[in-house]
Amino acid sequence: MGHTKIIEQNMNPIKIIEAINLAVGKLFSFFVFIGMAIVVYEVIARYVFNAPSVWAPGYTQRVFAGYFILIGAYTLIKGGHVRVDILLNTRSLRWNAFADIINYIALVIWTMALTYEAWFYFQDAWMFNELDASALRHPMWPVNLTLLVGSALILIQGLSGIFTSSLQFIKPKKQSEG
Repeated sequence: MGHTKIIEQNMNPIKIIEAINLAVGKLFSFFVFIGMAIVVYEVIARYVFNAPSVWAPGYTQRVFAGYFILIGAYTLIKGGHVRVDILLNTRSLRWNAFADIINYIALVIWTMALTYEAWFYFQDAWMFNELDASALRHPMWPVNLTLLVGSALILIQGLSGIFTSSLQFIKPKKQSEG
């Protein structure tokens, strides 16, 4: 009987979604250091040695773009996105849940469109071996795959947010801080 409760708790889809998004966010949070290293290298090469690179600007864009899209769901879980707290945290728990539902619906609509388009960008880049316009001519499919995966993770986290906010709206309860 005790094992059933443990399995039910561990098989909770909301917890599974959060665990995946937290793991992905933590893993890809280290991309910021790769991006910083590229920028530092480029600044030193350009201004100290007067030898700018051809590749650094493009790689910096790709690394930071991947970083931001892949940690989006993590940031959503941690409450790190911009919010208008004066409208969202000054009212009742039910009002806050309702406002969150509206925000999550907007997020889900946007990420559905983004994920839909990202699929076609990825598919075209893969099928036609699309190359970027820079001098290095790198394949575009990894960039487009990053967009697809990141937007899909945010979409799934947004759906999870609608569900949990709906539960909070139906049966408000104070959430623990931290």
